[in-house]
Amino acid sequence: MDKTIATPAEAVADIGDNATVMIGGFGGSGAPIELIHALIDRFVKTGSPRNITVVNNNAGNGHVGLAAMIEVGMVGKLICSFPRSADPRVFTQKYLAGEIALELVPQGTLAERIRAGGAGIPAFYTPTSYGTELANGKPTAEFDGRPYVQERWLKADFALVKAHLGDRLGNLTYNKAARNFGPLMCTAARHAIVQVSKVVPPGTIDPEHVVTPGIFVSRVVEVPNPAQEELLNRAGATYP
Repeated sequence: MDKTIATPAEAVADIGDNATVMIGGFGGSGAPIELIHALIDRFVKTGSPRNITVVNNNAGNGHVGLAAMIEVGMVGKLICSFPRSADPRVFTQKYLAGEIALELVPQGTLAERIRAGGAGIPAFYTPTSYGTELANGKPTAEFDGRPYVQERWLKADFALVKAHLGDRLGNLTYNKAARNFGPLMCTAARHAIVQVSKVVPPGTIDPEHVVTPGIFVSRVVEVPNPAQEELLNRAGATYP
């Protein structure tokens, strides 16, 4: 099955209001800027999608990428580990104004909740956050004399992910640290939408080098020269 899509705009065209969207990236590393901006373009033109729940490691930086999504008012809730990053002014302003909700999740727990969603594990126990406000209202249990907190899986309607190479069947490789949450999010989302620097014919990627098998990917769009969030912010870029 050929999963390639011609443009980022077409790739994100069916993301609707109230969707839960996982977005890959550790700061700017692995952030799918072109897919995010294509989604913003549709919102500016049509007013949809709105009230999105975003799952991401942080809350965006500057006025591009995820921060731009928040700034235009698309995001109703953010589930993340680091709402305070290098330049989090957009999220901070929205949060203090009561215009966006935040669910704070320790980073390791965030990764494991996403992994559990992809693996079909509805809940697990971790010692992280026990005795803190983050554990309020959550079941706890003791194992081998140590207290643990129950955490629930995270799943999504869509994942927006950046990879390095992809074939027409959706098999992916990543560029070093830009891999971060991408493979986990592909498994935990109903539809994984992936931008790659190059689409190659099936069989070109050594099976031993495939990180995300195509079975977890719905769409692949080629973006030969992807933007880098940090470079955009250093240049003072804004979007849209």
